[in-house]
Amino acid sequence: MLSAGVIVLNYAVFATGWNIMGGFTGYISLGHAAFFGLGSYGTALLVIHTGMNWFLAALIAALVTAVLTIPVGFAALRVRGSSFVIVTIALVLVLQLLFQSWSTVTGGSAGLVVPRPFPDMLRPEHHETFFYIFLALLAVTLLTWTLIDRSRFGASLKGVREDEDKAESLGAPTGKLKLVAFVISAFFVAMAGGFYALWFGDLDPIFQFDIVLGSTVVLMALLGGVRFLFGPLLGAIVVGSALEYFVLNYGQSQFHLVATGLLLGLVVLFLPDGVLTGAAQLLRRFGPQSSSIREVSAEELRAQQQATTTTTKEADDERG
Repeated sequence: MLSAGVIVLNYAVFATGWNIMGGFTGYISLGHAAFFGLGSYGTALLVIHTGMNWFLAALIAALVTAVLTIPVGFAALRVRGSSFVIVTIALVLVLQLLFQSWSTVTGGSAGLVVPRPFPDMLRPEHHETFFYIFLALLAVTLLTWTLIDRSRFGASLKGVREDEDKAESLGAPTGKLKLVAFVISAFFVAMAGGFYALWFGDLDPIFQFDIVLGSTVVLMALLGGVRFLFGPLLGAIVVGSALEYFVLNYGQSQFHLVATGLLLGLVVLFLPDGVLTGAAQLLRRFGPQSSSIREVSAEELRAQQQATTTTTKEADDERG
């Protein structure tokens, strides 16, 4: 259960970090697994070759990933819609091939073993420690999302999401806004990747740069609702728990991929704004309806008529 909890929290950080870009700007990126993989391998290589503190290694790897994201963002954010999606997919595939081929550094397909940051701990204690580490990282990511949401910067990003051309015509520097959101998003995703490498201890380019992983995280964010703070967290809990259930009961079969694909199709077709938005709309539909016309009972109506009649008679008597 602790292991599954760590995985779900990792998904939650990943999805919330993705939402800083995808939720605020409306740009759907399937390539954030590239930043996850760079954070993982960067942390592992720093720990292996320099022996530095594990947290400092993860932080430096995330910062380097954010810096590398700047030229990538300059190129990728020049296009929109499906073209942007294709560019992000290509980024993941290129890095996957690169890290597989660069076996002298990354271990290639044989994988890379990462030293455990707490070697004296038993496995249950190791899982528990990283559970709280990921929980703290999730809290920082959620706080960052909230600060952006309530800031002028966040309002400008929402303008890009609603109508980028109109926002640009009003003088908003849409290119810079998107790039900053892209870099911040990449930083938190890379932090999640670095902590995952330290927790799991074994890296493989096929998984770390997995396009399916990027698609699954997008599903989590869309399922919960990208406009809500806890939307990606809700999606991570639902989808992450389901994935762990399928793996536990069906092993390494592809059944969970079929279920994920079907769920993604259902969400896009029927809940494009997420479960939380759908639930709010359902409550408004079946809840008490506000109306400008106040309902009046028969007794109240008769009392009003009698009062009106009495007032009229008194006025006539005064005039008489």
